[in-house]
Amino acid sequence: MSTGRPAGTGLPAGTSGVSGPEALLAGLDAQQRVAAEALFGPVCVLAGAGTGKTRAITHRIAYGVATGAFTPNRVMALTFTNRAAAELRGRLRQLGAGGVSARTFHAAALSQLNYFWPQVVGGQLPSVLDGKGRVLGHAAEKLGLRVDTATLRDVAAEIEWRKVSSLTLDDYATALASRPLPGALTAEKLVDLHRTYEELKDERKQIDFEDVLLVCAGMIETEPSVAMQVREQYRYFVVDEYQDVSPLQHELLGLWLGTRRDLCVVGDASQTIYSFAGARSDYLVDFEREHPGATVVRLEQNYRSAPPVIDTANRLMRGRSGALTLHAVRETRPGDEVPAPEAFEDDRAEARAVAGRIAQELAAGARPESIAVLYRVNVQAAALEQALGDLGISYQLRGSKRFFDLPEVRQAVMTLRAASVAATDEPLFKSVSDVLRTLGWSVRPPEGRGAVRERWESLNAIMGLVDEMPEGATFRRFTDELLARQAGQHEPTLSAVTLATLHAAKGLEWDSVHLVGLSEGLVPISYATTFEQVDEERRLLYVGITRARHRLRLSWAQRGSQPGRPVSRQPSRFLAELAAPRAAARTAEPAD
Repeated sequence: MSTGRPAGTGLPAGTSGVSGPEALLAGLDAQQRVAAEALFGPVCVLAGAGTGKTRAITHRIAYGVATGAFTPNRVMALTFTNRAAAELRGRLRQLGAGGVSARTFHAAALSQLNYFWPQVVGGQLPSVLDGKGRVLGHAAEKLGLRVDTATLRDVAAEIEWRKVSSLTLDDYATALASRPLPGALTAEKLVDLHRTYEELKDERKQIDFEDVLLVCAGMIETEPSVAMQVREQYRYFVVDEYQDVSPLQHELLGLWLGTRRDLCVVGDASQTIYSFAGARSDYLVDFEREHPGATVVRLEQNYRSAPPVIDTANRLMRGRSGALTLHAVRETRPGDEVPAPEAFEDDRAEARAVAGRIAQELAAGARPESIAVLYRVNVQAAALEQALGDLGISYQLRGSKRFFDLPEVRQAVMTLRAASVAATDEPLFKSVSDVLRTLGWSVRPPEGRGAVRERWESLNAIMGLVDEMPEGATFRRFTDELLARQAGQHEPTLSAVTLATLHAAKGLEWDSVHLVGLSEGLVPISYATTFEQVDEERRLLYVGITRARHRLRLSWAQRGSQPGRPVSRQPSRFLAELAAPRAAARTAEPAD
């Protein structure tokens, strides 16, 4: 059974009897191989969900290194999250291309700024803000504005959108004619707040997250010596999740490339779910127009999901611009069917029913980590937490506190590292388990739930990483890997059911996925009023559907559960498209 791990790992067999660079191609399907062998010039890989895009691009890089086409330290692989970058680095190490730099856009830009700032400007780079809230609050005070915390968060999001969209303050003021205004702010006051925020940052010699990209782009654009050094260092670029590129990132990528054409991009327009944050899928869709003569490869063989799941996903995206048609590689197995969407009396009844079905799956032998419940907004998690807790089912909220930030995990990492310095030749399992036992780990889990059980589950997740190490790995190598995971926030899998928003689920997969709350106002969300906004909600649901390997269940509640505030709901407009022919939503009795 699979777990909630990064997606795209189930693929064709074997490289038996093949050695050298050719072994890196032997396990790829025909189209993946085309992508891997296209080493020069502009290359665009249109990769549907579950089609092995990460495997294709990592094998492409490793093949380029193995054949001598690429010098490892001259390749830059770019992505959007620390977790994804850590995954790329791990796979490249395993394929013999550990010298390749795999980073987020921001990490790459910050590294360059730290190097060039003393040469070009002098002194140290200004400090990077942890967040915008404090400076924004001071800006509001300076302007005499009374703004609550929620409004400040929305203003911060507007600042981020303005910057990644490469808009000046005057451009932004014009754009506000078609954008909702945060809180009770007028357009004039909002622009004043943006301007004062920027002035305060400059006075304090600080930059924010988006400034890292802006300043890096400006330095390359205005300093020929910087541009020359950057372009000499990195000659080959690979960009994952290209549908999520913003105008600012697109501009910076162009500056990094200069006149060169050795760019490979990978993405899926149907998984563009961050338009609200400035992502632009048209850079992917129009890649061939921007780069004439580009090699374009379509990956549509889905290795992840059962045919009924793929059929459901294809029905949702049929006829949409840029959509790929997925084709199932494996045959349908018993239990793979996608039942008709179910309607429940209210949110609590829906949560109890979902928890009951998960209990049945666990009783039948499923592992908790192979199951996920996905929803649109965080507030939906409360009823699910209660229902799962009532049945004693362990769960984790994805997107809450990071694993490596948990106190017990930080303590365990430090203790293990210290112990590894004086390690003996004992088996790795014994060395690690001896240390973790002193911190509260045991072979058998504690009874019930609570803080003690949660601590055990965290330590047990670290213990589980021993099984992922190669045979003969030393204690020191294990702690090296653990520190690398900590730095990249590459979290291990906990033995617990995952609760996550649809956004947080992107890039992951589970054997069994329960999609809940599929009603108007949630999916699509109530504030999605334009065609473009509703289409983004469609893509978000598509992402949720394609997380499922074997089992997919769809449900919605006919009314909300707020005390004294019954809210009638209608099924999501997408359900009629998702349902198989002749299948209709049926109303289920509330679970006991």
